[in-house]
Amino acid sequence: MAIPGLLGKKLGMVQVIGEDGAVVGCTVLEVGPCPVTQIMTESRDGYSGVQVGFGESPPWRINNAERGHTGANGPLKHLAVFHAGAEEVGELEVGTVVSASEVFSVGDRVDVQGVSKGKGFAGVVKRHGFRGGPRTHGQSDRHRAPGSVGAGTTPGRVLKGTRMAGRMGGKTTTSMNLEVVNVNADRHLVYIKGSVPGATNGLVRIRQTKRRGGKR
Repeated sequence: MAIPGLLGKKLGMVQVIGEDGAVVGCTVLEVGPCPVTQIMTESRDGYSGVQVGFGESPPWRINNAERGHTGANGPLKHLAVFHAGAEEVGELEVGTVVSASEVFSVGDRVDVQGVSKGKGFAGVVKRHGFRGGPRTHGQSDRHRAPGSVGAGTTPGRVLKGTRMAGRMGGKTTTSMNLEVVNVNADRHLVYIKGSVPGATNGLVRIRQTKRRGGKR
């Protein structure tokens, strides 16, 4: 299939028993079906790619411009663009519905992108894995403190990017080069070895990996 990836949602984790009897923890993703809503070309858009949609949206949640863009595909909740070569894009047409089994197969290596779980305000021990301060010699309030955050006279300020306490999670994160363990074509399910970012029912973007050595 010409399109390199699709949209889906995370359903949760299960254990899969392999042919050799080994138990593998897998994340189950409901991927597609995704209708093609737009074809990008070099001459018009400056790059070649495919825009796909996923999920139904209540009609009152989209405006006339969005309704006209999705056309006969109906009100779609999510849209995303996947870059692809011009020769690959030429095989697709607007309105074509692409399913998971057409893009992914067992043994493929994929990148999965999602929004990580929001943890709220967190200290440096939880957020960055700091070890904390000493527990003895009168250090009664240094157990989970960050320690020094900057120099003295020079530069005389805290440098940007210093790891400190703050809001944790809720950011776009990508897990790369994961293995596809199983594909259920009837239920549009893809089983990914290991964990992927995001909460249950969260939107994910899955595509063939860009890592060297993976299937392109």
